[in-house]
Amino acid sequence: MFTHRKKAAAGAVAGAAVLGLALSGCAGSAPAAAPTATYDPDEKVTLDFAFWGNDVRAELYNEVLDAFHEEYPNITVNTSFLGFPEYWEKRQTEAAGGGLPDVMQTDINYLRQYAENGLFLDLTPYLGSLIDTEPLPENVLQIGQLDGVTTGITISTNAWSMYQNNVLLEEVGVEPFEEGDWQDYNDWMADVTEAAQAKGLQVWGGGDYTGRIQSFEIQQRAKGKDLFTEEGEVNFTEDELREYWESGQELRDGTVTPQQRLEEVMPMSGFDAALQTSEMTWDSFGVSYLANLGEPYTELQITAPPVTEDGAKDLYKKAGMLLSASAGTEHPEAAAILIDFLVNDPVTGEVFGTNRGFPASETAMSGATLDGVNLQIAEYEESIADRLGDAPPVPVTGYGTIEDKFRQIGIELNFGTMTVDEAVDQFFTEMDVVLSQ
Repeated sequence: MFTHRKKAAAGAVAGAAVLGLALSGCAGSAPAAAPTATYDPDEKVTLDFAFWGNDVRAELYNEVLDAFHEEYPNITVNTSFLGFPEYWEKRQTEAAGGGLPDVMQTDINYLRQYAENGLFLDLTPYLGSLIDTEPLPENVLQIGQLDGVTTGITISTNAWSMYQNNVLLEEVGVEPFEEGDWQDYNDWMADVTEAAQAKGLQVWGGGDYTGRIQSFEIQQRAKGKDLFTEEGEVNFTEDELREYWESGQELRDGTVTPQQRLEEVMPMSGFDAALQTSEMTWDSFGVSYLANLGEPYTELQITAPPVTEDGAKDLYKKAGMLLSASAGTEHPEAAAILIDFLVNDPVTGEVFGTNRGFPASETAMSGATLDGVNLQIAEYEESIADRLGDAPPVPVTGYGTIEDKFRQIGIELNFGTMTVDEAVDQFFTEMDVVLSQ
């Protein structure tokens, strides 16, 4: 069993007091700073910790928390978990009553909403002391910052990628796509579809990637523009979105998997169902793909998305999940220590592996044993280092709704039931509604 690095460090900062603010539930208020308090390693402390997941993840957390309690016998951690939708429903109820757990898993799409309402503790005073930042790359540490204030520490990351089914490509008789721009990729997909049809196979080169907001995002980032500003303002125009969706028209005219076929295999994707040889998604989807595909499709390739502009820093590390502390916790130092352990300690890599996503911390990763597709993902992320830029600003409140609307409109475009102009008008109208709430 690994031992933690900073038990001594905890005592070294025990006398450091920090300024605090009371919990504020008012919209637009700043995240609450740490209350004035000190950490006494002999004081008996109980923390509530909540996460989303299932019984498997709960058992893994129990094993990790046993190791934590060995290192910090004075801190007792009570856990609770729910499925993802139910988890956030309960957090919203608790937020309204001022009773969030001391420490909780956080999704990046909720971070701005909770932070701007003063519900999360400002972890900045603990960075570099109770929370070790050395194992976290700067572009990963920035993910949990809003207006320069850190309210979330990233546990795990993933990056936008393209998966290819090499076994299916062999059946079709086309070599995998290696690299090129978006037109190169479009041409390659057309070649696959044509070759499959010539062999009487119901297989297509890929799906309509213009239905995913992430592919639009990396094209915009290649031009130096995130989708939204730090202040949460829209940072792309109707003309830019129109050009993007129009670029997919040639794909929707016979190259990509027809929407009707995709509807038949839902909730799996065209890639899961071996209908198409490639698909762009977050790199962490590899294990799920292999589980759904089964025999004989056991060999996947992970490739970088097409290039928009040479040398652009269009890709980034996205938080798989983060950890935050409640602004109302009575034990902020103990909460910071727990966050540090769950993010950084090698035992978390040893026990969780990639269950929570790829460890963001170098020390946590050092404890993980990677093989198969997980090793491929690690090698992929190393291969795109030159394309990795800073994470975009914390998503606007309601981003999940905006992302899903983008996906729904993409389906209508692939069905052919909506024109690009209608799609742009509808998306901007509905996005304005979400952002004004």
